[in-house]
This record gives sequence, structure tokens and C-alpha cells, in this order.
Amino acid sequence: MTRRLAADSAGIAQAADILRGGGLVAFGTETVYGLGADATNAHAVARIFAAKQRPAFNPLISHFPDAASAFVHAHADARARRLAQRFWPGPLTLVLPRTADCAICDLAGAGLPSVAVRVPAGDVARALLAAAGVPVAAPSANPSGGVSPSRAEHVLDGLEGRIDAVLDSGPCAVGVESTIVDLTGPHPVLLRPGGIPIEALREICPDITLPHDSSDARPAAPGRLSSHYAPTLPVRLGAVSVAPDEALLAFGPELPGSSLTWNLSPGEKLEEAAARLFAGLRFLDMEGRRRGLRAIAVQPVPTHGLGAAIADRLSRAACPRT
Repeated sequence: MTRRLAADSAGIAQAADILRGGGLVAFGTETVYGLGADATNAHAVARIFAAKQRPAFNPLISHFPDAASAFVHAHADARARRLAQRFWPGPLTLVLPRTADCAICDLAGAGLPSVAVRVPAGDVARALLAAAGVPVAAPSANPSGGVSPSRAEHVLDGLEGRIDAVLDSGPCAVGVESTIVDLTGPHPVLLRPGGIPIEALREICPDITLPHDSSDARPAAPGRLSSHYAPTLPVRLGAVSVAPDEALLAFGPELPGSSLTWNLSPGEKLEEAAARLFAGLRFLDMEGRRRGLRAIAVQPVPTHGLGAAIADRLSRAACPRT
């Protein structure tokens, strides 16, 4: 059963303890209710995808109590600092390169070299983030494809029993998601319109572009290109055997024949597999190339529940680069 916590000091302390312990807590921001988990804990982040029944591992926004905390994990150039000074706390998410000290797990960042960070407005949200003391990954607190929740009741309607708690911080003032701006390239790109209009952004970044502009032909959201996440080594799906010159990404009982194996979950648990997926692909790619292997063979993974998201990620990894 999902606990409903009051937005007082005791409720905030309980919610922070749950987050630090790897649990899931929905909490209100000025935009919508977010489904929070410790962004440094891949197993906790995997629980977000399971609870939302999210079909793909898209990048998640990590939330912080202030800009200084966010910029420990995300490299902020002059543009980012100007935008943060103007719009934080508030409904603006910045996509920035990871710093060397970034502790946000690969699963929260969808394996990208960038992270999405935000400092939400609202005393309750910021008090929770400060008390938790960790980056908090938090997509909207609703089943995937559903309407974003702006009240605690909306969260419980969709996620009762799937999450540990909801911190009832009242109705959300904005009711639409944050604006997302990508600052990883030479020109800022508006990836998602939201609570901050583009006209206001142009006051700070007059050269901001849209994803469909000819000047910046990017996908509408990070990681949407089919081969975006492909390792250097070719990926072979549905392996029922493995050659001596192939690395093996296993699930459950391992196929014989490989000198290099990463098992997503020996016990065939999909949440564990999701949490270990990005680290496994990265390890097999780097170590496999060092050993002179020619490919990564992938054992079949069930496609129910989180398996659908794992299959989506692996199909992107296997897509030939163009």
C-alpha cells in the first residue's frame, strides 16, 4: 500500500529516508507531481520504469535543491549559469554534459554523456531534495502515456500500490511539464516547450533553435535516434549460441563459449537486468575491444514488463550506424 505523507517536517523527513533507502516517492513541484528515486542508485531508478510501465529508457530529469548542487553533476557554461540565475527555481530543465564527478547513474541518463537537471520551485519540493541529499530522478508520477498528475489524488489513481509513498504538497500551480533546453551543442535547442515560454528564453539565449530547424537537425528528445546508443562493437540479438570471439550479454543461465560475459540477472529478474544494462554494455564494449573481440552476442530477454524497455534499448544498440 502506498503511504500518503503530510507535507510537514515529519513527512518530509520520512520521504527523504525512503528515497535514500532506494524507495519511490511522488512529490509535488510547481509543474506536476514527480515520481522520485535516488538518481545515483540504478536499482531505484529501475523501479521508476517498472512502476510507470515505461516502454523505453528515455533520459530522466534529476532534481536538486539549488543550482550549486546541480552543477556538481552537470557542467555549466556561461549560458547555463545565466538561465539558472533567471529561471531557477522554476520550470526549466537544462541538458548539460556530465561532469567528471557526476554520480547520476547511467540508467537515469539513458547512457548518454549528458544529464538533464532542474531546480524546482516550491518550498516542499526543495525541502525534500535538501533533506534527501542526493540527486532525485523524477519523471511525472503517472503510468506511461497517462495524463500528468497535478494533485496527490491523481498520483494514487494511477500508481497506488506500485510506489512507496506520495508526499501531499497540494495542487501544482503550473500543471504542465518543465521546458527542456539542450545546451550540449554550440546553439541552445528547445527540446520540449513547457512552463517557460521560448520568448523568455530568447531574452537570455537569442540564438535558441527548435529541433526541426534546418540549423539543428536533432531528434525531438535526447536519445531518439535509432542508433544513438550503439556501442562500437556490433550487437547481435537473440543469441542461442556464442562464438569464441564474441562477448556475451547474458540473462539467466549463461551460454557457453565466451571468454567475456556480463550477466544482467542470473536470477532472471527484470528490475536487476534494467539496473545493470548500461553498465554491462559499456563494460563489454570497452573490454571486448581491448581483447580484440568482434561483437557482443545478446541472449533473449523476456519482453513483458521492464523487458519491453530493455528490448527497446537493445534494438537501438544493435541498429547499424549510418
